[in-house]
Formats: sequence, structure tokens, C-alpha cells
Amino acid sequence: MSAKKLYRKIHLWLSVPFGIFITLICFSGSMLVFEKEITELCRRDLYFVGQVGVAPLPLDRLMTSVAVTLPDSVSVTGVTFTPDPRRACRVSLSRPRHASLYVDQYTGQIKGRSERLPFFDKMFRLHRWMMGSATGGGKLLVGTSTLMLVVILVTGLLMWLTNRNRPLAKSLKISFTKGWPRFWHDLHVAGGIYATVFLLALALTGLTWSFSWYRTGFYKTLGVEVASGSPHGQSDAAAPATRSEGAGRTEHGAEATGGVQRHRGEERAEREQPSAQTPYAHWQEVFGELAARYPDYRQITVSEGSASVVPVGRTSLRSGDRFDFDRRGRITGCKPYVQQERAAKVRRGVYTVHVGSWGGVLTRILTCLAALLGATLPLTGYYLWIRRLVKGHPHRRSAGA
Repeated sequence: MSAKKLYRKIHLWLSVPFGIFITLICFSGSMLVFEKEITELCRRDLYFVGQVGVAPLPLDRLMTSVAVTLPDSVSVTGVTFTPDPRRACRVSLSRPRHASLYVDQYTGQIKGRSERLPFFDKMFRLHRWMMGSATGGGKLLVGTSTLMLVVILVTGLLMWLTNRNRPLAKSLKISFTKGWPRFWHDLHVAGGIYATVFLLALALTGLTWSFSWYRTGFYKTLGVEVASGSPHGQSDAAAPATRSEGAGRTEHGAEATGGVQRHRGEERAEREQPSAQTPYAHWQEVFGELAARYPDYRQITVSEGSASVVPVGRTSLRSGDRFDFDRRGRITGCKPYVQQERAAKVRRGVYTVHVGSWGGVLTRILTCLAALLGATLPLTGYYLWIRRLVKGHPHRRSAGA
């Protein structure tokens, strides 16, 4: 058997059983690329203030007003601002994990909890677990289908490179004037070629959330060690955009240290005694100093004892410069992103590659289009395979004779 025939058989017999799952994974992934922008468009009442005030409330007063509304077991762990005065600030909570509230910084009004829209929640569950749970068989099905996608893409590329019957340049063209069969064939071949690099990047990074053995080997290849059995140093339940019990985490990926849990009566007493110190006493001074250092910032997050700044020009909100400060609000240490631990930077890099945000809006658009193309490849492949079977059926041949 020639190499070309071997590639064709592997490509076909992996595509037939796994194709429909690959379509669902790619389609749902493409829907998640611009989730943030679409959610903010649909929920402007949550993400934007009603009216821009003269000046935001001092952070001590703002955080205390939020904390007093929380249950005794939940505390404020951080606050995030953007330079847009119309945007509400995001207040991170200690529980559940990744939980946050959006607050009008001018009035102290709590606008609501950050939650996924029902459509995107379904797309995420479909993309990660085939609508199952993090511990069910859907996770294994997604991981296996993604692994098969890698083999299918590689064999498809090898088939294209070893095809001597058609010039390579013609394989990159899609004909719109020679009938539907030719169009679907060209879309399958050319679309696969155009999307292969992006789809391989998405699949190879996505597998790190599915298999611990793959994750260990993948990061070891990059010179990074990860905790066994936990994706990117955290449990599967804490994979991107899920919610579980635990410590809060700010959007740029830095851990937000848990605030001192206090009884609501103590906090009310502190508000009545302005001289008393609260956990947020010097957050305003820290924020003001960082805003002065970075007049063109994308995002500033302040939490207990630490802060993070994402300067303008960084394509990812996970690439912030980190600062430490003492109980008096004096900044005691700075670690620019380029000097941070390589392991953490690699893990954040893998995430940004998987979601397509590594190059800004352009790469996100290309990632979305590549994922949509990836969703069509199994469907066009099914069409070509069934058409070939029907044309080759003996009754069909005799009827046409």
C-alpha cells in the first residue's frame, strides 16, 4: 500500500466516527471567541454605569460598602478598573472561585454578579464536556475527538502534499461556478489547508485540559513542570471560565489573595469609626500611584498586599506587571511581566493561544474563522464520502448504463 493510500485510509476512518464531535467542538469554540464583547453588548446595564460621576468613591469606602452586603463566609479580595470612566469596576470575591460583582464606582451601587449568558454557558459545556460535567464521560469524548483531529489534520496535509495529480496551487482555490459537488470538494480541501495551522494550534493546546499525561509531556517539552493531575496548576473544575469553590482569581490570571474575613458587625463598627483601619485602607493610594506610573494602562487590579497593571500594548490581560505593597500602602516590590516565572508565563501563553488572543483582535478573528472552517470540514467530508459510495454502488452503475 502506498503512503498516499495509507494517509487516505487513516484520514477517512478516523473522520467517520469522530467527525460529528469535531464539528460540535469547533463550532462551540468559535462561538466563545467573542463571548466577552457580545455579553457586554447584551448586558450594558451590568458592565457600564448609569451616569459618570465627578469622581469615583474612595476605594476604602467603596469596598466596605460592598463587603457589608456579603455573607459572613465571603470577602472582597480585589478590585479591577479600566481607564474607561463609563465602565463599572469589577470586585473579586473569595467564594465561589472566580466570582465577581460589578459595582458603580461613583455611587457604590452593586449592579450584579458576573455570569455567563445561557447561550455561552451551553457553548462552553458543549466545547469542554459535550454538555456533560467536568467529571463525566463527555470530557474524555472531547479529548479523544481533539486528539483524532490532530491525526486527521496531519494526514490531510500529507495527502495534499503527495497529490501529484493536481497542481498544489489549484488546491488552494475554491470554485463557485462549477456546481455544488465541486464547491464542497474545494471547500473541504482548500478550507482544510487554510485552517490547518490554526486548528493544530487550538487542538494541541486544548488537549492540555483533557489528559494529564499529555499535559505533563506538553509542558515538559516547553521546559515547564506542572502539578500531576491538574491542568495548568489547577483542578479541572477551575479550567477557564468555570466556577467552583475556592480562592478568587482576577481576569489577568494573578491570584487574588483572600481578604481577612470579618463579622458584619465589626465592619459596621469600623464605618462608624473613621480612624479604624480596614483591609482596604490604602488601596486608593496604591491605585493612584500605579495610575500615575502607567497613565496609559489597560487594566489595574488592587488586592490585599498586591496589585497588577496591564499596560497599553499588551495583547493579553494575563500579562500584567505585578507589585507588592505593605500595610501603609507603600509599594515594596515590582516584578515586570518579562521577569516573572517562566512556568506561569508559559501557562498563560498556552491559554492565550487556545483562545486566539495572543495577537489581539486580528488573531481572534482568524481563530474564529478557522474554528468555523474546522466545523465544516467533517460535514463536507461526509458529503464527499457518501457521494463516492453512492456513485460506486453497483445498482447505481447498472441503472446509469
